[in-house]
Amino acid sequence: MNARVRSHLIRFARHQVGTTSYLNLVQEAELGLNLEISHEKARLNEILGEISEKEYHSGRPILSCLVKVAGSKGQGDSFFKLCERLGLGEWRTLKQDPEFLKNLRYECREFWQIDANYEQFG
Repeated sequence: MNARVRSHLIRFARHQVGTTSYLNLVQEAELGLNLEISHEKARLNEILGEISEKEYHSGRPILSCLVKVAGSKGQGDSFFKLCERLGLGEWRTLKQDPEFLKNLRYECREFWQIDANYEQFG
């Protein structure tokens, strides 16, 4: 499932603008998860975290920055806590900085727009 989510987010970064929602991700990547069930939503959060950590430690952008949490300004606390674990700063400070998320999304799209990066790592 991680590979399917990762591939979907890479294609999303290359070919679409804006962000995607949890629901769209589940539907478009055909994950078969029911987000009304708390442990299935938690599993999606885990998958996004695992992918993001692996990408970051491999020197690539954090793909989960493209997934918007419904009802929030962009990302939930778990995303910013992940960024804190990765050493990007204190999560509350990151959450309050509108440029932080904007820059992550820009860097992600820029990286995956490069055909050589897509061919090598996609």
